[in-house]
Amino acid sequence: MGTDQQVRVAQLGRLERLPWRRIILVILGVTIATTVGVGAYRTLTLPEGQGYAARAWGDFIVLGLAQGSIYALIALGYTLVYGILRMINFAHGEVFMFGAFGSYFFANAYEESGFLERQPIVALAIILGVAIATSVVVAVLLERIAYRPLRGAPRLVPLITAIGASLFLQNTARGFFGAQTRGYAKPGFLEGRWEIIGVAFPRIRVVVFLVALVSVVLLTLFIEKTTTGKSMRAVAEDSEIASLMGINVDRVIVITFAIGGVLAGIAGVLFAMTFEAVNFFMGFQPGIAAFTAAVLGGIGSIAGAALGGLTLGLLESLGPSLILTGYQVPSPFQLKPAFTFLVLVLVLIFRPGGILGTGEAEKV
Repeated sequence: MGTDQQVRVAQLGRLERLPWRRIILVILGVTIATTVGVGAYRTLTLPEGQGYAARAWGDFIVLGLAQGSIYALIALGYTLVYGILRMINFAHGEVFMFGAFGSYFFANAYEESGFLERQPIVALAIILGVAIATSVVVAVLLERIAYRPLRGAPRLVPLITAIGASLFLQNTARGFFGAQTRGYAKPGFLEGRWEIIGVAFPRIRVVVFLVALVSVVLLTLFIEKTTTGKSMRAVAEDSEIASLMGINVDRVIVITFAIGGVLAGIAGVLFAMTFEAVNFFMGFQPGIAAFTAAVLGGIGSIAGAALGGLTLGLLESLGPSLILTGYQVPSPFQLKPAFTFLVLVLVLIFRPGGILGTGEAEKV
C-alpha cells in the first residue's frame, strides 16, 4: 500500500471516528435557536400598531396555561397507562371526547330550563359527574374489549389496535351525534374576568388552571399514599412479581384506565366550556397534543405529564404570534398544530426521555 493511500485511509478513519450525530444535533440546535431568536426579535421590535399590545401577550400566556392544563389532564391518562402496560392508548382522545359529549346534553338541557343559572354549582356538579361517568365507562370498555385480549402480544399489535379503536369511536360518535359542531353552555358566573394582583384574567381560564392543579395534586397523593396507588406502582415496576405478591393485576389495570377516564372527563368539560363547542372530531388534536406533552415531560412520569402539558400549551399559544409574526407568515394562529408536531419531533431528536426523563421514560 502506497504512502498516499495510507494517508487517505487514516483520514477516512479519523472522519469515521468523529461524533457525527452530536455534530449534526449541535448544528440543528443552533439553527433552530437562531430562527426562533430572529423571529422573536422581529416580532417584538415591530412598529407600534403592527405588533401586539402588552394585554395581548398576557392573554396569550393565560390561554396557554389554560390550554396546557387541559393537555396535562389528558396526558396523565396516557402516562398512567404507559407506566402500567408500556403501551400508548391512542384512543384516549376519544375518551375525552365522549366525556364532553355525554355532558353536553345535560348542559344544553339545563341552559334551556334556566337551571344552569339558578343553581350553577349543582348543575356543574351533575355535568361533571356525567362527563366523568361517560369517560370512565368508555375507558374501561376499551381496556376490557380491545386491550386485555392482546396483553402479552408484541407492542405493535396494541398500538395498531389503539389507532383502530380511536377511529371506531370517532365514527361511532359521528353516527350517534352527527357531524355538526354544537355549542356548549356555561354558567354566567364563568363569563367575564377576575382581577388578580391588578391583572384581569378570564374567569373560565383561571378555573381550568386551578381544577387541573388540584387534580394533579390529588392524583399524586393517591399514587403515593393509598394502597391502590402502591399496587399501581408495584405493577408498573414488575407485573409478574406483583402478581406473585398477591396483587390483582387485572384490577389494577382497570383502575388505571378508570382514573384516566376520570381525568379525561374533567378535561372534556373544561375544554368544552373554554371553547364553547363540541364535535365528534374534538378528541383528535387535543389527544395528539396531550401525547406530545406526555413525551415532552417524560412519559410515565405524573409530574412530567403536568409540566409537559403546561409547556406545550404555552408554546402553542405564544409560538405562532412570537415567532411567525416576525417572518410575516399569514394567519400564524392556524399553524398551532404544526407546533405540536414540531415539538414532538424535536423532543424525540434531542431528548427522547423528556424533560424529567433520562435515556428511557420513567415509570409511574
